[in-house]
Amino acid sequence: MGARFAFTGGREGWVRMLLTAVGVGLGVALLLLTTALPNVFTARHRVEEARYDYTFSSTLRPKADNTVLVGSTDTEWRSKSIRGRLLEPEGARAPLPPGLDRFPAKGEMMVSPALKKLLSSDDAKLLRERLPYRITGTIGENGLIGSHELAYYAGAEGLVPKAGGARVERLTAFGDPHPTAEKADPVLIMMILVVFVVLLMPVAVFIAAAVRFGGERRDRRLAALRLVGSDSRMTRRIAAGEALAGALLGLVVGTVFFLIGRQVASSVEVLGESVFPSYLDPSPALVALVVVAVPASAVLVTLFAMRGVVVEPLGVVRAAKQARRRLWWRLLLPLAGLAMLYPMIGKGRGNGDFNQYLVTGGVMLLLVGVTALLPWLVETVVARLGSGAVSWQLAVRRLQLSSGTAARMVNGIAVAVAGAIALQMLFAGVQSQYTKDTGRDPNRAQMQVDLAGAAQLSSAEKQFDNTKGVRVSVALANGSYAEKRRDPEQSITVTMGNCAALREVAHLPSCRDGDAFALRGTADDAASRALMRSGRHVYIDASYSDGTHGREISWTVPAGLRQVTNREDSLLHGSSGLLVTPGALPAGAMPTLYNQVYLRLDPSVPDAEEYVRNTAARVDPLSNAWRWAASEESTKYASLRTGLFVGAACVLALIGASLLVSQLEQLRERRKLLSSLVAFGTRRRTLGLSVLWQTAIPIALGLLLASAVGLALGAVLLKMAATPVTVDWASVLSMTGVGAAVVLTVSLLSLPPLLRLMRPDGLRTE
Repeated sequence: MGARFAFTGGREGWVRMLLTAVGVGLGVALLLLTTALPNVFTARHRVEEARYDYTFSSTLRPKADNTVLVGSTDTEWRSKSIRGRLLEPEGARAPLPPGLDRFPAKGEMMVSPALKKLLSSDDAKLLRERLPYRITGTIGENGLIGSHELAYYAGAEGLVPKAGGARVERLTAFGDPHPTAEKADPVLIMMILVVFVVLLMPVAVFIAAAVRFGGERRDRRLAALRLVGSDSRMTRRIAAGEALAGALLGLVVGTVFFLIGRQVASSVEVLGESVFPSYLDPSPALVALVVVAVPASAVLVTLFAMRGVVVEPLGVVRAAKQARRRLWWRLLLPLAGLAMLYPMIGKGRGNGDFNQYLVTGGVMLLLVGVTALLPWLVETVVARLGSGAVSWQLAVRRLQLSSGTAARMVNGIAVAVAGAIALQMLFAGVQSQYTKDTGRDPNRAQMQVDLAGAAQLSSAEKQFDNTKGVRVSVALANGSYAEKRRDPEQSITVTMGNCAALREVAHLPSCRDGDAFALRGTADDAASRALMRSGRHVYIDASYSDGTHGREISWTVPAGLRQVTNREDSLLHGSSGLLVTPGALPAGAMPTLYNQVYLRLDPSVPDAEEYVRNTAARVDPLSNAWRWAASEESTKYASLRTGLFVGAACVLALIGASLLVSQLEQLRERRKLLSSLVAFGTRRRTLGLSVLWQTAIPIALGLLLASAVGLALGAVLLKMAATPVTVDWASVLSMTGVGAAVVLTVSLLSLPPLLRLMRPDGLRTE
């Protein structure tokens, strides 16, 4: 009977059912998206593993019919990474990388769909100059980690492989032959658990609120059923059936939303991350859990809500003064959560793993505590609010009569803000543990270009000097020498550059080509001092028995070696050994050195970095041009933070949509009341302000409670991570502001329907 009432209640019933289905459906769609996340990570990792093309082997494979040479040519375009590879098959059975059906010929390339679109755009002229290949095909989905990934494979000739993780590898197959599982970081695992709980709790709260849409009208219908003979237990079962019908329809609507979103996902890029629709395949077990949990929670929430409503044959006893809400049992929830988290305080990453069940349960209880405490807080505060303007009195009286409904609207956003504040504290507190100092000063140089081939260093320096946007270029080369030709016990670093370049590394008294200098503090032991003595016979680029073959160039340490000191702002952080000018080294030593060019850019030139990368690709296609930064962040930590931002964006969208639906449902239920007030002469401005006050008061109380719970949870999480407790007040205020902005936006969007409802003809009835 309840299900029939839900679907056959005429226009009124259909509108109520539609609102419930949309509210539940939005939550279900986000839950299904969450259940698909594990498969997204698995699919992306599977592609990364399948196309892996590094060996880092000290032994070079021999050329054969089944080998291919792969050169790494990764680059960037306006802060977007582009994965590039040069391919040179060495036989008929050479392995193809995933996503290709054939090898591109020299001068041709296969590109990802996103890169093809980018190259055809009007503002990609500089990028087209850097990739002067003819597009002859696209990379398939099985060779890309996302629909917006920028990648290409280009044909090449004359690649020279080198052992030891060089930029050209010889492969017999793509894929990581020896995948190793890294040791899990307990703090990172704890953060992942907390992120999932914090993002999913508001969804659960919204679903619970959505199944109670139209509660007052439903109770009046149930009173009519009592009049024709239904007892109280039967009435509750009918109400549960009606809620169940709405939840089931919400499951269908949510599935439709999810399928639409799944298809749209390939055209969306969030914070540089994208997916293919096939990646968003939810786990069957988790889908089954959602299918069972949502209807079950709808029934339980309805039965729980009806405890405080007496449905009698002649009406609904609700408007009478209700018993005050009790505080003691509401405090038990957050206290129980703190008790579950307490045993793990001080563990950090050095005292074993965190118990995932205690972490999940403790955080859930703390956040559920917000939903339990907020109705009591709203009731207690609004009971003490008194006189004021007419709009204020209308709002306060309405809140005093139905504080539970007001708190229910705000619960979801309060939970979301509390969780966001705790996560902001946790991420800010542990950020230093996942960020390390690089030792590079971006004020000394903004870019570095590593030249992989045997390009002439002086020629490369001139080309960079003539590049648009480059103020100064400094060319340096690094190598090593040892006392023995093979398997030396000790080696000394040698840095080569012209006098101007060497002065960027150390304080030189005087300098001309042919000079050599010893950096003070390098020769700390007798063996090193002997190797750096003038006239000592040594070998540049010695060989080792592990398969690393050098050129073993004979050299005599120059006479007149002078001691110099490193500059505090040296371009080579922590440099040591000898500094030499080109004339001090034998000509045969040049190919053994690793060449770098350090660049200072003109910030007033747009796309200066892109001009540098174009020159680098022209000088050496296998070069690597990259931007200097004072610090670098852990990839896993950065990925987790990106995932948090993406998830938070989805939850905020859900919050806004659900609040809007809830607000419209509230206005619809009060249509006759609003029309009556207008008919009695109440100004529309007064009614509009009263509706805004009805939203603003619970929101202010909810954000206040959320801030307190969020700060407490954040402090506990930092203690668990063995990190000093610090409060990032800017983040707390920003999270609170975001929550308030969402509610303000929803309130503004609900004003047009409110104005339409404030008409005398709303009193018409049949």
